[in-house]
Amino acid sequence: MFSHLFLGRDIIHMGPTNQTRVSEFLLLGLSEKPEQQLPLFGLFLSMYMVALFGNMLIIVAIVCDSHLHTPMYFFISNLSLVDFCLVSTTVPKMLTNILTHSKTISYSGCFTQIYFFSVFACMENFLLGAMAYDRFVAICHPLRYMAIMNPLLCVLLVLISCVLSLLTSLLHGLMMMHLSFCKDHEIPYFFCEITQVLKLACSDTLINSILIYFTTGLLGIVPLTGILTSYTQICFSILKFPSAEGKYKAFFTCGSHLCVVLLFYGTAFGVYMTSSATRSSWKSIVASVMYAVVTPMLNPFIYSLRNKDIKDALKKFISRSSSSQ
Repeated sequence: MFSHLFLGRDIIHMGPTNQTRVSEFLLLGLSEKPEQQLPLFGLFLSMYMVALFGNMLIIVAIVCDSHLHTPMYFFISNLSLVDFCLVSTTVPKMLTNILTHSKTISYSGCFTQIYFFSVFACMENFLLGAMAYDRFVAICHPLRYMAIMNPLLCVLLVLISCVLSLLTSLLHGLMMMHLSFCKDHEIPYFFCEITQVLKLACSDTLINSILIYFTTGLLGIVPLTGILTSYTQICFSILKFPSAEGKYKAFFTCGSHLCVVLLFYGTAFGVYMTSSATRSSWKSIVASVMYAVVTPMLNPFIYSLRNKDIKDALKKFISRSSSSQ
């Protein structure tokens, strides 16, 4: 739906000395050397397939095993779905450009990519906050866990995450539609990242920048604060446990989520810290790869390798699939 807002639109900038017409952008990617294109294609195709199949297996395993129909695994399955979509907004275009020896992305395609990438990144942010609250209730209020984390609340948290992400991303997209772009339309990333596209605008981007900082602060800091608060309370509760085994089990149930939180916020922080540096910053490009591709690829491994229930569910699903053939 959103892409229809941009179809067929050319940006015309009329200045005192020039008149330019921009209908596409150039994605410079990771390397411009021809001999490196094939290895990059193989690497990113492999990571993309691993991310797709890994997240899909997590979703299927949780859906097919009734023992995993709990709030924690409900959020994990939604996180896997978001990761599946997140990596699918960027990598296919990069792979297509490598195969066709092209670096272009249309104006409408670029803004559509910005929109959906923003939607799924925001959703992952909110879901990690909801998952931290789930772990807080499970450890600090175990007797009331099922009463508090009832199905209605779980669905409501996911719906709120979805609606806020859609509206925030739509607002960014509508604001960017009013920008004019000059002759310089090279994006140093392999996908259209909002802060990099803003740097190409000829017109004033002050309002856009304020909006980005405001929404990042409000919708980013609030869930992160909730996560930190939840784990502070969790740590205090765990320290009161009488047995070492109880402490280990409680820490172990939070370990996977903590790894995902550190990976997501660490790479996201890296992207936005390095994006203020020079446009060709290699650190910024690596951070964007970690954020957009590596994180969605690693999340299924983090949850499956550290979680006995998911490993058992995957084994049952695989054995059931092989026996039915």
